[in-house]
This record gives sequence, C-alpha cells and structure tokens, in this order.
Amino acid sequence: MVKVSIIVPVYNVEKFLEKCLDSLTNQTLKDIEIICVNDGSTDKSFEILNNYAKQDLRIKIINQKNSGLSAARNSGMNIAQGKYIGFVDSDDWVDLDFFEKLYNVAIKNNADISTASIIRWRKRNTKYRIKYSEEKIYTNLQDKMNCCNTPKICYVWNKLYKSTLLKDEEFKSGVYFEDVIWLPHIIKKSNIIVTTPNTNYYYRVNKSSIVKKTSKKKQQDNYLAKKQMIKFFKENNLKLGKRECTIVKYSKEIFKIPLFKIKERDNKIFYLLFDFIPIFVRKDTND
Repeated sequence: MVKVSIIVPVYNVEKFLEKCLDSLTNQTLKDIEIICVNDGSTDKSFEILNNYAKQDLRIKIINQKNSGLSAARNSGMNIAQGKYIGFVDSDDWVDLDFFEKLYNVAIKNNADISTASIIRWRKRNTKYRIKYSEEKIYTNLQDKMNCCNTPKICYVWNKLYKSTLLKDEEFKSGVYFEDVIWLPHIIKKSNIIVTTPNTNYYYRVNKSSIVKKTSKKKQQDNYLAKKQMIKFFKENNLKLGKRECTIVKYSKEIFKIPLFKIKERDNKIFYLLFDFIPIFVRKDTND
C-alpha cells in the first residue's frame, strides 16, 4: 500500500512548479504517489507535469477544466491510495524529509493528523508562521485547535491526514477561504494530533496567486467563512480571539462589499476595502 498520497492542485504556475515537484520527487520517503491536478492551466504547467511524469512513475496527472482549488483537491482525494494524505500548493515546496517525518510520527503515535512548521517565504523576508520544537500529542479539542493555531492559521497543507479521516470530507467547491470552513471540522473529527519538529513547509507569498487577488466575491466569501467559523467555535464551546470575533461583529458593507474593521481611534472606526483601501466612518456614540 502507498504510504502517502500527495495532492498538488496546479493552475498557471510554470515559474514555480519545477521547484515544487523537485521537492516532492526527491522525498526521502519513497512509497508515495504524487497526484497533480491540472486545473485548466493556460501556461506551460501541463507540459511541465507531463515531462516529470515521464521520469517518475509515482506522478499521476488529472487534467480537468478550470474548476477552482477545492474541486482540484477533491479530484485528487477521489483517487488517492495512500494510508495518509497530504496537500501541497504548486507554488510552494517542502523539506526533503518532510513526508517521512510526518508519516513516521503519525504511525508512531497512531495519529489522525501530524502537523509541521510553516515558513513564509518572500524574496526579502522569510520567517516562521508557526514553529514546532518538539513532538507532542493532543487529544482535547481546544488543545488540538491551539496546537494548529486555528482559526488564526487555517492552512491544510502543513499536515498529514489519515485517509480514513478524510473519507466523504470534500472541500466546498466554488468558494474562496474553503480551508477556514473545512479544517476546524476535520480537527474536531480527529482523535489524536501530533506535532512534528525539525521539518518545514515553505509557503510562497505569490502576489499573482488566486488567494492574493481581490474581488467582491472574495470579500464576501471571507466574511461568510469567518462567520461560519465563529458559529462552529461557539457551538463547541471553544475559545476565540477578540480579533476573529471583531471581524464579523463590526463588519459593514459598501455597495454590498464587506468591510473589515482594523482599528478604532477617538470617534472613528477604520476599515479595509479589498484588504488594502483604508476607509473610516464616524463611530456611533449610542453603540
């Protein structure tokens, strides 16, 4: 049986794809399959995938019309044969021992999820987004959320999941911020989560990526995802930071585009439109 299925959604990443694939094909864990889902790329991404697949039989390619990140991940999960499943975005990369360490720690502790450190990579600025210095087991729901730094960080790709845990657990298609909706539910469903030190997932801050592009739909999906996340935390009696509550509690709309509060000063409340345009309104003193 394949030990780990690695699912890689691919869309117009010709500049970064080879670095991603090199980090996967050279993993120290050899019993893996690399499922690359070409989501209707219009650049040379599909050509690059085919070239790599000719050299490494562990690479499986799904070619589909552009349907979005969630649909691409779902397509990969539908054919995954591994005992565990991991996700890697196609403009990111991982340490060469990444999946071996995650897998060994998961097997050792019979964990449903093993999780690793994240390094955010920019050309001029690289830093840890989350860092684990020791192997540690978590079983309590609040502790599991805290160890994954959820909801502040709702990333699915620095983790390894037991395949049985993900049975019938598809990502919601057609929306942004699907991780915010999907991950808390999966964490709750898990029995054991274990942290894995000394190996890293490298998250590339790519300004041209779909996550970085702004739109009315993106803002609305962000609002709805976080609103649903707050509901989940309240229903499960989980602690939630003031910042996460504030985003929904104080959100307003302009032309039906959600605005997210970033600060208060004197009698003014400052908001961001499209994540970067500052707007302020006068605070209602009767609130």
